[in-house]
Amino acid sequence: MSRSIPESDWKTLRRLQPTLLNRLCEAILADVAKTSAGSGTAHERYLRVFKLVDERNEELGRAFDNLRRSSALIQMMSMRSLNLFTEDEFAEFTAETRESIDGLLSVSRSQ
Repeated sequence: MSRSIPESDWKTLRRLQPTLLNRLCEAILADVAKTSAGSGTAHERYLRVFKLVDERNEELGRAFDNLRRSSALIQMMSMRSLNLFTEDEFAEFTAETRESIDGLLSVSRSQ
């Protein structure tokens, strides 16, 4: 899918992008802290942290790497699936964009 979002949504996404990225990084760092403080040897905890960071880095990449207007809808779907938008932030997008994202998510979840 490579349908561009409206210019107004693109501008909104570009404005929100640093906040959303920071929100995801904060969540990842909290998971890392919890995992590193868990049970097991230092090496076992390190391996769990390494695996966690690797997995979460893939999520971060799908949502934020090479953000372009032509790929924004799919990336916004990733952001939405990661619960990065507040309801107020998501409401800033056009109804068409919100419906497309939620439609894509429901199809994705049903597969």
